[in-house]
Amino acid sequence: MDGLGGALRAWRERLTTADVGLPSFGRRRAPGLRREEVAALAGVSVDYLVRLEQGRARHPSAQVAEALARALRLHDTERDHLLHLAGLADPQPGLVPTRITPGVQRLLDRFGDAPVSVLDAAWNLLAWNPLWAALIGDPSNWHGRDRNLVWRAFTDRPSRVVLTDAEHEQWRSGLVADLRLVLARYPDDPSLAALVGELNRTSEAFAALWATGGVGVQAAARKTFLHPDVGHLTLDCDVLVVQGTDLRVVAYTAVPSSADAEALALIGVLGLQTVS
Repeated sequence: MDGLGGALRAWRERLTTADVGLPSFGRRRAPGLRREEVAALAGVSVDYLVRLEQGRARHPSAQVAEALARALRLHDTERDHLLHLAGLADPQPGLVPTRITPGVQRLLDRFGDAPVSVLDAAWNLLAWNPLWAALIGDPSNWHGRDRNLVWRAFTDRPSRVVLTDAEHEQWRSGLVADLRLVLARYPDDPSLAALVGELNRTSEAFAALWATGGVGVQAAARKTFLHPDVGHLTLDCDVLVVQGTDLRVVAYTAVPSSADAEALALIGVLGLQTVS
């Protein structure tokens, strides 16, 4: 297992679909997961994963390296080795934690009937399960700032969430107040400071809310979605904070036996495919 490429191949080949919560369809010609499956789990392109495994790309970003470690279900020592092979140092104290613990990863794997995602304290999307992607829209094409929910809220990125004007303002106000608390906890994180600075320069609405000095925690709420094939459905949204990591686990659930529950189940069947 020489170099980053060899390590990635070896880790991929030892996994089964059952290890990562994917369905299995018959025997496979080669052991382990397919590159397409690992790429989807990590939210990277198949071409980029191929280049990493073949040694044509050697220095993934910290975000990509962490995503690969999660997708490959690496334990702590292996994850540290991956960072070393990629030429990345472990995050320094005082930065917003982005590492998903094995326990949180197991939650993602087991919540197959509920859309679940994991975000860091600064509202950067780190990981999600297939049903979350099917409900929200495939986030694997979101890169950089587009994976930050505050950025998306203030730069009018497409969203399937249906909000009234009042709900939209309340949502954005809550995000800004929450982000101010996060900045107070992590004042030395340059990425977080850059996000706040860029939002202040880019969005007049954000700048106005930031100037008020309000602080608070973004509360959970019921949310209505407009899915392109299923139509409207309303779900309960719960935000669970993982103690010791500041990770946010966001889960959507429907009232049992309701029309919304039936709609969510249909979305699970459709996955990311669209009905023509």
